[in-house]
Parts: sequence; structure tokens; C-alpha cells
Amino acid sequence: MDTTDLVLAIVHHLLVFSLAGILGAEFVLIRGNLPAATLKRLAGIDRHYGIIATLIIIVGIGRVFYGLKGWEFYVYNWMFWAKMAAFAIVGLLSIIPTIRFISWNRQAAASPGFQVPAAELASVRGYVRAEAFIFLLIPVFAAAMARGYGY
Repeated sequence: MDTTDLVLAIVHHLLVFSLAGILGAEFVLIRGNLPAATLKRLAGIDRHYGIIATLIIIVGIGRVFYGLKGWEFYVYNWMFWAKMAAFAIVGLLSIIPTIRFISWNRQAAASPGFQVPAAELASVRGYVRAEAFIFLLIPVFAAAMARGYGY
């Protein structure tokens, strides 16, 4: 059981750090002009964002049911639910950028001279900024929860 908990914790943390890196990459890439190559890169990065977020959920569920603390530790802890709410909000905020990246890619493929409209770019930048801000709350809630706060 100790090994299972350790492996789940390691994988969970590596995935969360990977998601943070991907969010940072999106944040950097949506600045300034977006040529077709950058749009294609953004779409690929965003695809990985979705895959890693899904893996985080799967591994997180594994930690709840197979970890040393037991499911009761999580279910009755409001810090856990705050962390889950922050993760869900980040996921919901990521929908608009994902839709835009797909749309921009299609438009760039159909029209080589396509330029991302400034208003749409500003909107997506705002969503990604909000995602990053809310994402910062996740380790705060996790650290508090790991130390027994929230019961």
C-alpha cells in the first residue's frame, strides 16, 4: 500500500507540474502576432493540456481510493472540495481558448493570410490569465489539506 500511495503521489505531482508548464506555454504563445505555425503549436499544446488534465483526474481518483489517507479524508475535507472547485473552474475557463485555437487553426489552413482578430486574441489572453490565476490556488489548497486543514 505504501508503494501504491507513493507512485500515485509522484505521478499526480508530475502531471500537475506538467499542466502548469503547458498553461505557461499557452500564456507565452498567445502574446503578439500568431502566425500559422504558432497556431498549430498552440493547438497541439492545448491537446496535451486536455490529455494531462484527464490523467490528473484519473490519478487523483486513484489517490482518493487507493492512497494511505483513505477516501474519508478527502470527502469530508472542505479544502479538498475547494481544490476540486478551483480545478473545475480552470477546466471550464479553458473551453473558450480551446474552441478559439481550433477555429483559428481551421481559418489559417483555409486562408494562408489569416490574422487572428485582436478582440478574440485579447479575450483568449484574458481567459488564459484567469486560468493561471485560479490554477495558483490549487497548490495552496493542496498544501493546507495535506496538513490537516479543512476538517
